Amino acid sequence: MKTPVHESTSTAPATAESPRILVVRLSAIGDVVMASGLIPALRARWPQARISWLTEPATVPLLRHNPQLHEVISWPRAQWQAMWRERQWGALATAVRVFRTGLRERRFDLVLDAQGLLKSGLLAWMTGAPRRVGLLSREGSQWLMHERIGARPGDDPRMSHEYRDLADALGAPPGSFRLDLAVGDEARRTAAAALRHAGVAGRFAVLAPFTTRPQKHWFEDRWGGLAQALVAEGLTPVLLGGPADAAAAARIAALAPGLVNLAGRLPLDATVAAIADSALLVGVDTGLTHMGTALGVPTVGLFGSTRPYLDTGTPRTTILYHALDCSPCRRHPTCGGAYHCMQHWTVQMVLDAARRQLALAA
Repeated sequence: MKTPVHESTSTAPATAESPRILVVRLSAIGDVVMASGLIPALRARWPQARISWLTEPATVPLLRHNPQLHEVISWPRAQWQAMWRERQWGALATAVRVFRTGLRERRFDLVLDAQGLLKSGLLAWMTGAPRRVGLLSREGSQWLMHERIGARPGDDPRMSHEYRDLADALGAPPGSFRLDLAVGDEARRTAAAALRHAGVAGRFAVLAPFTTRPQKHWFEDRWGGLAQALVAEGLTPVLLGGPADAAAAARIAALAPGLVNLAGRLPLDATVAAIADSALLVGVDTGLTHMGTALGVPTVGLFGSTRPYLDTGTPRTTILYHALDCSPCRRHPTCGGAYHCMQHWTVQMVLDAARRQLALAA
């Protein structure tokens, strides 16, 4: 296997056997899930390390229950932006200085910028750590790192391949990179109570139709048809998503009697818990689908304009991807909203994939 591109300008000594390590990965939900494999990889490389994670408030619930993390640090981005908009320059300078001081007082030995953007690079630089390693650093953040890790040459189909490259470059043992989502006890109780209140009893299937980009979506009428088919299979379909998905969720729910709509009604860590207890998850390229794989739930992922991975490393996830000449188009679709790559997948095709996953799990 080809090694990742590794550039180093560091003169710092190797980290100690029990280093203080900070991972900087601020967003988004799916990316934090896919980067979570760094936690067991770093623990395997340095068993006595104190591992912390710096992220934004929205993704803190994904990490705060993990017993392998010493601390989850929240970057108050929204507060800083509000001060900037309101031209509260003095208050902003004070807030930045206090945050920077807090980072430096933790005396990190090794900081990993696993996002590779200017904002994440600046936060990594604020720590003053003697060894800062950046992943795919760009936007100028490369000048704030001592070492820069690039992707392996070629098209890597593995899930989380860039984070695996980072773990490999740091000397993590082979096989130690494993997605690591912990389910909190209180979150599990919250999810169970919400499901019970909604009338869900017995086995249920999570549907995750929502993303921030319409070209990644499957079609609402097909979600409705799939939900009805799952009811016939003896599974209660449960729709999950965020508050911004409420209108689309209501439209899908109107198409499928028997579907339980919990979109926007669960906090993020309770959403993780609900997925962990489900019998099946079907979703598009969205954070909840990646959670299904991370939690070992039988999962069917529908990819079209994006193809973040094809190889999940587990038979419990099936990726449905129909490559066209124009795909993956990512943020620049050329089909005028037809989304032929997603039209390819009929309800029956997706149901058949779901049945295979359920049979395999059984």
